[in-house]
Amino acid sequence: MRVAIGLPNTTPGTDGPLLVEWARRADGGPFSSLAVLDRLAYDSTEPLMALAAAAAVTSRIGLATTVVIGPLRNTALLAKQAAALQAIAGRRITLGLSVGARHDDYRAAGIDHRGRGARLSAQLAQLRSDHDFELLGGGASGAAFARMARYTDGYVHGGGPPRAFASAAAKARAAWSDLGRPGRPLLWGQGYFALGDAARGAAYLRDYYAFTGGFAEKIAAGNLTTPREVKDFVRGYEAAGCDELVLLPTVADIDEVDRLAEVVGS
Repeated sequence: MRVAIGLPNTTPGTDGPLLVEWARRADGGPFSSLAVLDRLAYDSTEPLMALAAAAAVTSRIGLATTVVIGPLRNTALLAKQAAALQAIAGRRITLGLSVGARHDDYRAAGIDHRGRGARLSAQLAQLRSDHDFELLGGGASGAAFARMARYTDGYVHGGGPPRAFASAAAKARAAWSDLGRPGRPLLWGQGYFALGDAARGAAYLRDYYAFTGGFAEKIAAGNLTTPREVKDFVRGYEAAGCDELVLLPTVADIDEVDRLAEVVGS
């Protein structure tokens, strides 16, 4: 299983120089990819712009969106931006897309959230037809798994303990098989970590997931804050059949790259 690191593009305290240095250090470490999250109605750096900056200072590491909220974007413009990013990065792009769970992002974009699943299906069909990206689909509904199987190369899970990933991965493989596709889907997972200031990391997760109500506290409690927790999490995902696991930072501290590299590389 490959282990990726997230860019802190949604993490408080991140600026342009930090994103660039984070990418540069990650490129020299044991990580397979750099990944970004997507929010519109939140203080964050736009994900494709963040990856473009990362592409300019890296040469080896993959660059992934896990995920971009597709229906917030014009399809032609999204495809143009992704194609430009692919060219800049030398074909290192994995484009994960989903519908998103926050209605405030849709309100901020002036887009009706209703019908977003159908819009994402149309986007994925066009991207698959007109461009050569590695595509991943996210989501937890039956429609999301069917969409993933029809239009993409694999599934990206939204996060949680290994047992939650294992359950979702089984649904992804079943949807793939039901459609008669050969082989199996690529399977990506995600988790959060803070190997420095754990309290600050938990506070960020409570804020970022405040829209979920009380569930935000459960997400914050899952933040990986010790080397042992990270190693157990990685082993759990590997045992569950994950192909690539993204560990997303909850603290915008450049030393987090080196701390995680030491744990992952040991």
